[in-house]
Amino acid sequence: MKLHADQPNALNTVTSYGPGYIEINMVRYTDSVLVMPEGDVRPWPVRRFEDLEPAHFEGLLEHAPEVVLLGTGSRLRFPHPRLTAALSRRHVGVDAMDLQAACRTYNILMAEGRKVAAILLLEDQT
Repeated sequence: MKLHADQPNALNTVTSYGPGYIEINMVRYTDSVLVMPEGDVRPWPVRRFEDLEPAHFEGLLEHAPEVVLLGTGSRLRFPHPRLTAALSRRHVGVDAMDLQAACRTYNILMAEGRKVAAILLLEDQT
């Protein structure tokens, strides 16, 4: 699905997604990523939901997000609270949703000027 803005801007925007890929600012990614409105799109070291660990979420604190979106792949899955405890202690909201919903929600929150971080899992198809 294409998600092009009428006018390009300097913020990181999800411009398209589909099976096995995400495009951010019209650059295609085929591995999991961490994206925030500003800065580089960063590789995310996890390709399977089951491999998430508390340290993955603790590392997000250095970016000081207001909310973290967790795109869990093709289907919605909820992380165990122990995984996101460090974020909860700092009053950072965590919302889990499927990848498509996470992409759309990220674009909305980013356009509103929110400090959002999106973890977009592109799972191994093997």
